[in-house]
Amino acid sequence: MMTGGLSDPKPATPEIQHLADQVKPQLESRENETYNIFTAIIYRTQVVAGINYFVKVQNSDNGYVHLRIFQALPQENQGPSLTDYQTGKTRDDPLVYF
Repeated sequence: MMTGGLSDPKPATPEIQHLADQVKPQLESRENETYNIFTAIIYRTQVVAGINYFVKVQNSDNGYVHLRIFQALPQENQGPSLTDYQTGKTRDDPLVYF
């Protein structure tokens, strides 16, 4: 993978689910919603001055949201932050840069 480019989509791992869970309160606050379902499905990464994670999350029976989560370099000692998101997605929507 080239620096700055997106990786190929991969199935979400427990680590990706944990990352999504960490930014869930940020999304709920911005959307003024509470999500009972919040399951990471697939993800892609982008290497920047840290890592951007693009994660497709199922947030209702038929609803999905795409998250862009920034994880700073370890020496920055910062938790992940939700930098952008897209709601109203479907299971079949491709996970692309936004």
